Amino acid sequence: MNDSETRREPGGEPSGGSGEAPLGAPYGLRPHPLRPFILGELHSRPFQLVAAPRTILQLAFLAESGPDQDAATVGQLARSRGLSGPDPEARHFAMNWGPGRLRWERHTEFTTWTWDAPSPADLDEPVRGHPFGDAFRGPGALVAAIRLDLCPGPSGEAELARFHPTSLCYSVMDGGTARAATDFRQDADGFTRILVFDDGLGEARAGALTQRLIEVETYRTLTLLGLPVAQRLAPALGRIEGELARITAEMRKPEGRDSHVLLDELIALSANLEADAVASLYRFAASRAYDEIVAQRLGVIGEQAIPGYETWQIFLSRRMGPAVRTCRAVENRQADLSRKLARAADLLRTRVDVELERQNRDLLKSMEQRTRQQLRLQQTVEGLSVAAVSYYVVGLLSYFAKGLESYAPEFDPALLAAAAVPPVMLAVWLLVRRIRRAHAE
Repeated sequence: MNDSETRREPGGEPSGGSGEAPLGAPYGLRPHPLRPFILGELHSRPFQLVAAPRTILQLAFLAESGPDQDAATVGQLARSRGLSGPDPEARHFAMNWGPGRLRWERHTEFTTWTWDAPSPADLDEPVRGHPFGDAFRGPGALVAAIRLDLCPGPSGEAELARFHPTSLCYSVMDGGTARAATDFRQDADGFTRILVFDDGLGEARAGALTQRLIEVETYRTLTLLGLPVAQRLAPALGRIEGELARITAEMRKPEGRDSHVLLDELIALSANLEADAVASLYRFAASRAYDEIVAQRLGVIGEQAIPGYETWQIFLSRRMGPAVRTCRAVENRQADLSRKLARAADLLRTRVDVELERQNRDLLKSMEQRTRQQLRLQQTVEGLSVAAVSYYVVGLLSYFAKGLESYAPEFDPALLAAAAVPPVMLAVWLLVRRIRRAHAE
């Protein structure tokens, strides 16, 4: 998305590469690994030295198929001219083509193909000799097509008749050394026409100005790619806002719907919102960056108004401003809705936690009651068990006493059994108590 400028591009033979500086460092010092990239970055977007009359055609394609498709297309064109294609990591490549010169540049999400050559005698004639014929296959979807004609001054007023009067922008630029006109509309060939009148630019300044004007149209087009996304997301955001209002209204009712059900609905809304936000994150960020680039380019060209005509900056501010603000508004609505959904979900989770704590308290209370009942039952069973065990022990003693009666007839077994009942019950009770204490410990 960023687009740095440089002052010159090496001319002459076909060139290619990423703009990296030669390896090495002075006095044999060890260079930083990124030093070639850092030094070469300033020269990664060179502009041409151009002189009027000159015609520049530029096509911009989205890099939908990745860098391999671009490299294949560039390599095919280069081989058709008996040249080797660019390196796989190259970001720009240039070669002579017909009467002009073809340049290819790779950007973050798009590539540009620029061909410039001497202008035809009549600007209404189709340009010939360019590589964009029937055999050319674009590497992706075409997003911008621009034809810029650099004409020698001081003519200009009569040439404006080819533009639509309701959207004609015409102003002085670059300190009064040039005038530029466009209507930001497509002509019969599908190109956006730009006319630049050279009133003393010079080759270097002409190359810089023409590139900046082409970039204004290219990035203006890319900026508006976010508008359809915003328009598609706006109804969905409205539905989510309505659902959120309904859920919060239910939360206010003392006897509203089950909090678990409401929380599930909130989670579903948050998932839908986050899915749309993630899908549109890059597009909205790219639109913001492209809009900033357009504003920067318009600020650099130094526009001065011509009486009776609208400037480029005012026209784009008036026509693009609502679209950019729509994208930002949708992005802000997504962020605000995400925060509101998070707060509502936190409130519901708090309510659910309180309900769970209340249920746990009731459960513990019921468990305590059951434990007390079990204790009482256990104590009752223990009392019964003392009586039962004592009964069986006394019974065994009575059998023993009956056995003694055969040896001592005067001995009374019933008396022995009756006398054994108190000590036996006391002994059994002490034993049961000891066992219970042992288990408690």
